[in-house]
Amino acid sequence: MSEDKSAAQQGDMTGNVHVPADVMRAFPDLIELLLHSESMNDEERRYWIDILPVMTPDQVAQLKDILTNERDQLTAIDAKYAKELDAAGMGTAMRSMEESRREKKQKLQSQESVTREEEEKKADQILKDLE
Repeated sequence: MSEDKSAAQQGDMTGNVHVPADVMRAFPDLIELLLHSESMNDEERRYWIDILPVMTPDQVAQLKDILTNERDQLTAIDAKYAKELDAAGMGTAMRSMEESRREKKQKLQSQESVTREEEEKKADQILKDLE
């Protein structure tokens, strides 16, 4: 657990992708786009974050343009389908299902966190008992 805290102090942690503090300070908008890109997995995000410091300004601008375009197109698609669902009377049901999924996910994450902490306490106690 102390390793997680020190990593979080060195930079921001998002999912499985660590962003060094200096990279976050240098490219905050681009990091936000990278972390929320739906077309990348964590390995691809780590790759782009790792090479950002050595990219030319033109390359950084191109990457930002690509990710901004992706975000804008996905937002437009979401809006279009939301409009169609509302017209079909299904928009409210879909939003309700999404909210329910979010709540379940948060509850699971909370339970996992509690379980993880309990396991760490048990492990610490076992180590103390062995000493």
